[in-house]
Amino acid sequence: MKKLWQKNIVSLKLAFQNLNSNWGRTFLTLFGVIIATTAIILVMSFGSGLESFVMGQVESFGTDIIQVEVKVPSVSKTSTENATTQAMGVEITTLKIKDAEAIGKISNVESYYAGTIGQEVVSYGSENKRALLFGAGPAASEVDENIKLKEGVFYSQNDDRELAQVAVIGSDIEEKIFGNEEALGKNLKIKGQNYKVIGILEPRGTVSFFNFDEIIYIPVQTLEKKILGVDHVKFISVKLKNPDLVEATSVEITELMRRRHNIDDPNKDDFSVTSIEEARKIIGNVFGAIQALLLSITLISLLVGGVGIMNVMYVAVTERTFEIGLRKAVGAKGSDIMFQFLLEAVIVTLLGGLIGIILGFVVSLAISSLLESLGYDLIFSVTKEAVVLAVSFSVMIGILFGYYPARKAAQLSPMEALRKE
Repeated sequence: MKKLWQKNIVSLKLAFQNLNSNWGRTFLTLFGVIIATTAIILVMSFGSGLESFVMGQVESFGTDIIQVEVKVPSVSKTSTENATTQAMGVEITTLKIKDAEAIGKISNVESYYAGTIGQEVVSYGSENKRALLFGAGPAASEVDENIKLKEGVFYSQNDDRELAQVAVIGSDIEEKIFGNEEALGKNLKIKGQNYKVIGILEPRGTVSFFNFDEIIYIPVQTLEKKILGVDHVKFISVKLKNPDLVEATSVEITELMRRRHNIDDPNKDDFSVTSIEEARKIIGNVFGAIQALLLSITLISLLVGGVGIMNVMYVAVTERTFEIGLRKAVGAKGSDIMFQFLLEAVIVTLLGGLIGIILGFVVSLAISSLLESLGYDLIFSVTKEAVVLAVSFSVMIGILFGYYPARKAAQLSPMEALRKE
């Protein structure tokens, strides 16, 4: 055992001695591994950071929420075809306020509201701004607990039913349109008509890159009939009494909607029902797939670095033929020679991996600080899984691409090796 340990110490010393004597070549060999390892760290750091950010944004709406939205029939609700078709201007006009009222009668539904959106130029005096109009039922502030009033009141059921021209504005709208003036009680001009400001919201910030402080809430039926000229909505938000029954309630809503829309074939659904929990799973799957794809691309660069290591090791074997012959002549076995060269390859890749981890950590920290200064609550942290993966792949690449040069060195005949010198 002691003899074996001494042999390993000798191999380790020779490996470090060779790497130190050829530091220029060692650095070039390290470079590819450093870049690839840094990329692995950044991909996993950015992936987990973005996933946590999006998950947090989604969960900020509450875990007891179910969303019913319009969907293009015969396509999946999560498909790109569904998103692009609607983005290109195709309108699904089958979702109605009456559907929301029917959903509100389900036993596990605590509250609900129907909603739609539009854009119009909003003006006050000489100030003009194109703003997002968020038509929502009067229970919006009950379903979305993040809707909090700084001043005034939210509109009522009567306001919605009577098509009242009232508005509840975000804090940025207040600042940009009214400046230092008192906004409460003033009239905004929207599409040539006056809308009285009855409420001002507390600052909410950006959620999923959507600034809630730049929107104007108005009664959904007012937006439908007086501004957009339609009789349908885009979504229905539902708050549950018991979140533990979310799956059963989703099924109940789905069956109710199919009855109301006379749909027998689920593939022809013109709506989608998604719970926050389901949205979390979808987001997790999407980020997992993207991260796996990016990691596979990153690993290709690590393999390229491994090929570089193999070439350098072959050169090292050729240059050190006499050293190999001399070691064998004084009693070193083929396994000792193989271990020495394999050890050199592993040291190079492991060192490159460690430098790459440090560099990845520094870059992640720098980008996180930059985003924080810009107002984004995005944190890119280096996880222990990323470190373990980076180190594991570095060592594996060292063993994989160092094996054949090491094997060639181990197979050299001591007489031939000494004769070449």
